[in-house]
Amino acid sequence: MTPAADLQAHFLDQARACASLGSPFMERLLSLLARRMAPGNAVTDRLFAWEPRNLRSDAVALRLAGGLHALVLTGADARLAALYPPSRADEDTLWEAVQAALSSQADTLLHWLDNAPQTNEPRRATALIVAAGQIARHFPGIDLRLSELGASAGLNLQFDSFGLIAGAKRVGPEHPVLTLRPDWSGPLPAGGAYRIAGRGGADVNPLDRANRADMLRLRSYIWPDQPDRMERLDAILSLPAPSVDREDAGSWLARRLANRPAGQVDLVYHTIAWQYFPTATAAACQAALASAALRATDDMPLAWLSFEMDDKSPGAPVRLRLWPGAYDIPLGRMDFHGRWFQAC
Repeated sequence: MTPAADLQAHFLDQARACASLGSPFMERLLSLLARRMAPGNAVTDRLFAWEPRNLRSDAVALRLAGGLHALVLTGADARLAALYPPSRADEDTLWEAVQAALSSQADTLLHWLDNAPQTNEPRRATALIVAAGQIARHFPGIDLRLSELGASAGLNLQFDSFGLIAGAKRVGPEHPVLTLRPDWSGPLPAGGAYRIAGRGGADVNPLDRANRADMLRLRSYIWPDQPDRMERLDAILSLPAPSVDREDAGSWLARRLANRPAGQVDLVYHTIAWQYFPTATAAACQAALASAALRATDDMPLAWLSFEMDDKSPGAPVRLRLWPGAYDIPLGRMDFHGRWFQAC
């Protein structure tokens, strides 16, 4: 394939993924870009020069879509904003506005192309709630210390404030800040009650809830025809923000797990973040977890929860590992945005 064909294929693949995740507008937008954009301005020239093998891992199509959405959210491009949901323009009209934005808003769009997307999807917390219940059942009476890798704005460090309705069962606090309602299949959650003793996270580019530019970035990656996701974000932002350190996940986790308090379960987790880690970061995380696993005791257990892509579909596996004992517990599969959960 030529670089242009690789770029087109990437945008079309992402369009199909957005369609499968319930965003017909994103499917239309990315398909239009795939078919019609061409070199000739600073933004498209950069896109067509992107290393083809990195297009998917860099989530290039989502970077551009986030930049366009930011123009809409800020009102910086009124023409484009008038054609975004809930409006429904014909393809030619939408394309004319997008094409104009690619030229007239180049500085903003180039800035959005500089960094990987940060979606921080709260519905993925279904996996965390299920895992925490399992941990509490396995290690009764021991509080959890949370450690999130790739924590972004720390939304999912606050999953103990969320309610979950799983089939006929409801779990979580009596007055949750929001309630998750995934389409549930399989066994209902069977875990115990748990308490959070501490929480922290790491991200190479953490988003500060007090910073308007950071919050614009977070909102820009919520797809324009999914206002329910924006409502969940707003609900969580009403809570006090947890600490997220600006640091590589590997060095941060090594230091955190080297100083583990007795009488707590360390729960390390990441949700669709590992794929963005450099090879050295992933290796450092694995080494820190392996070292902590060797030192785990009944009074100082370790738990590792991962929700990351595999070579199957739909969704991705939710996997919990516990030490001491090296228990490997498949919890099920979940939609990438947490819309459904297939429990094991």
